[in-house]
Amino acid sequence: MKRKQLFEFEDQTWFPGFLRNYLTDFLQFISNQFDIYKSITPLLSEAIAKSGDQQIIDLASGGGGGLFKLSKRLQKDHPDLQIILTDYYPNLKAFEYVSKQASNFKYEKSSVDARNVPQQLKGVRTQFLSLHHFSEEDAVQILQNAVDSRSPIAIFESQERNVKSVLAMIFSPINVLLMTPFIRPFSFGRIVFTYFIPLVPLFVMLDGILSALRTYTIPEMNELVSRVKGNENFEWKVGRQKSGPVGILYLIGNPKEN
Repeated sequence: MKRKQLFEFEDQTWFPGFLRNYLTDFLQFISNQFDIYKSITPLLSEAIAKSGDQQIIDLASGGGGGLFKLSKRLQKDHPDLQIILTDYYPNLKAFEYVSKQASNFKYEKSSVDARNVPQQLKGVRTQFLSLHHFSEEDAVQILQNAVDSRSPIAIFESQERNVKSVLAMIFSPINVLLMTPFIRPFSFGRIVFTYFIPLVPLFVMLDGILSALRTYTIPEMNELVSRVKGNENFEWKVGRQKSGPVGILYLIGNPKEN
């Protein structure tokens, strides 16, 4: 399937913020409950070690990103690791909840654009299940900004542009209905808009299908890297890592030593 730069509802400025938060809360819950990023621990740990920095700047974190359970394994090799959650539309309730569960998590209250990260946010930049939201031009800009600031970057996508991923999204409302009562922090509104006015399962399904159709393939990720000025000053890894029932696509860049 050819990649299509379709829109997702949660990306739109007119989309209600509370519904966006319910969607990102669900994705965060799935990521951590099923530990879908477990297999990429060595890849991210290596990027942290090469950086010489004990801080992760998580971009487009949604409801807290995929780092909550992953961070516990990373701390075995990096005990002083700090993680800062950021987003263009920050889900502050979710960020606050995550930071209360783990003392090494902090968050930015203000909007942070992954294409132009503030200079004071220094560390290994990560993105989990978010690159597909960006057009090719914006995705290149994300990488360009990292290269220009000599910031390591590690991007992970837990879906692929194939029939299997699309089918999984079609049946995703079942998971939403089954798992919503266990999502924290608890929200009565989430219950209402899941079971009585089922907008959450509807938009999880619709945005999930659109996400699959927008996901970059490995050759396309390599093409993005080739368009970055100064890309030769970084070491790049692009590939696929098996993780349970899913495959994790990754794009990792580290500055070369001078």
